[in-house]
Amino acid sequence: MESIQQLEIKATELFKSRQYSKVVFEITSSTIEEERSAFLCNLLGLSKNVNNNKNKETLNSAIKDFKFGYLKEKNTIHAIDALANFITHSVFLIDLDKDYEFDFTEILEFYKTSEKYCINHKPVNLAMAMVYRRLNDAKKLIFHFSRVIETKKFNVIDLCNYGYWQCFDKEWSQSDFYNYGRFVDENLDIIPQNQLIEISQTSGSKIRLGFLSSDIIQGHSITYFLKTILSNYDKDKFEIILLLSNPKEDQLTENFKHLVDKTINISKLNNTDAVNQARKLKLDIIIDLMGYTSTQRLELFKNRMAKNQIIWMGYCNTTGLKNMDFIISDPNLIHSGEEKYYSEKVIYLPKIWNSHCGYDFEREENPPPFIKNKYFTFGSFNNFDKINPSVVSTWSKILKKINNSQLVLKTSSKRLATKRLKELFQKEGVLESVKFIDRAEKLKDHLDNYNLIDIALDTFPYNGVTTSFEAIWMGVPVITMTGYNFNSRCGESINKNLNMERLIAKDEDDYVQKVVNLINNTDDYISIRNSIFLDAIKSPLFDTKDYSKSFFEVLEGIVK
Repeated sequence: MESIQQLEIKATELFKSRQYSKVVFEITSSTIEEERSAFLCNLLGLSKNVNNNKNKETLNSAIKDFKFGYLKEKNTIHAIDALANFITHSVFLIDLDKDYEFDFTEILEFYKTSEKYCINHKPVNLAMAMVYRRLNDAKKLIFHFSRVIETKKFNVIDLCNYGYWQCFDKEWSQSDFYNYGRFVDENLDIIPQNQLIEISQTSGSKIRLGFLSSDIIQGHSITYFLKTILSNYDKDKFEIILLLSNPKEDQLTENFKHLVDKTINISKLNNTDAVNQARKLKLDIIIDLMGYTSTQRLELFKNRMAKNQIIWMGYCNTTGLKNMDFIISDPNLIHSGEEKYYSEKVIYLPKIWNSHCGYDFEREENPPPFIKNKYFTFGSFNNFDKINPSVVSTWSKILKKINNSQLVLKTSSKRLATKRLKELFQKEGVLESVKFIDRAEKLKDHLDNYNLIDIALDTFPYNGVTTSFEAIWMGVPVITMTGYNFNSRCGESINKNLNMERLIAKDEDDYVQKVVNLINNTDDYISIRNSIFLDAIKSPLFDTKDYSKSFFEVLEGIVK
């Protein structure tokens, strides 16, 4: 009978050669559970999972192996590896099985027990970030990403995740974002010049414009703003090319292909081939619609794909990249004198930084729900990630001040985030006044849910964008709060372009007071609601032709 050490060597070789079924057979036929080391438990769990493509049965079996491996040795390096896998695969199971009841208590206890051994262990920190992502706890999520960054064991995905999640927490100033962006730039890979083709410096008869995104798919909010541009460009002046970085295309992707001159999918290309593919297109301008979000391709911009590179829409902050030449903004988002905190040159569109294409059905003005209900209903359909404890506290104060009022929140697929929000509202003593509703599968049904709401409440510091456009399209006023950078001023820009400055609060107390004032003056509230319904479509928010004219004039100016 071979020793455990010999079995570890044998199983490792099989694992390296991707013979996962043989790994499972060798370990299970040669040992009983009590004999296995943490190292063998890891290999066994990983081999089961890889071999069976993450179904519920194999995930449960793998989780059992990882847990046993951790508990057997606790604080050895292999036990901590097992802990990381136990956490990660538990999250996979939660995401896969909507009926799976799991509250992370055991994970949190295991982490606390072995914390001093986990603090610099990248897989554990990334696994715990997954946990806190689902628990809607941005501060703790940021902490675990910070450990990855500080220990210098990061890749570009880690860098972008850390920078992106800082947008959810007002601890960082814009100078912090700028400095971090420079750090990101310094740590992106540089492709040797001899592997890249030259960028063409000659312009053709038309301006060649590229858009890079992984998100031109059904249901993604970016598509409503990109459609504005693609539906209103002069084909005699511009040639537009979509560069897709998502292997999964759908019917909406196909629809967008018909709006442009050419589409190329670069999702399977490595960075060198992708940059060369883009350079062959001889683009005058390429626009990044992702920044730090989605399956970003920042390293392509680091190594320059076109003569001019622009960040727009997907990430509302500086990238920090020296080769990202411009950022599209408006005067409400980046104030005069703040340009030094953005590595890109700021392009100020005259009114608003984006414009929504609207929806293909007739709008109907609905009376405020309070007339029928005899009580006021507030609502937010923003992503639950944006609802932090400060937001919960502010909304709770409103519920306490307005008798019999109700708050409607749209639930996401993150059941545990819903649970944590309920706990936060429970601590504030207002949970009975909060109603969670499921997001409707059909867009029209989702939008009709705004008919339940008298006043929409924006999140801060990470404002809603698409949700604010939705509410306004449906004639619902949105209360927002002034911010300190591009990302936290989106609500300001939206309300200012709607001539609704009165709905912009200066701080949390003013936020509460503005809502109370509206409720106490129902004639004023009804007048505001009527104005929003009548004026929204004529405003810069939905005036797609005027917006597109300004957008393309700016691009022409850059090229010339």
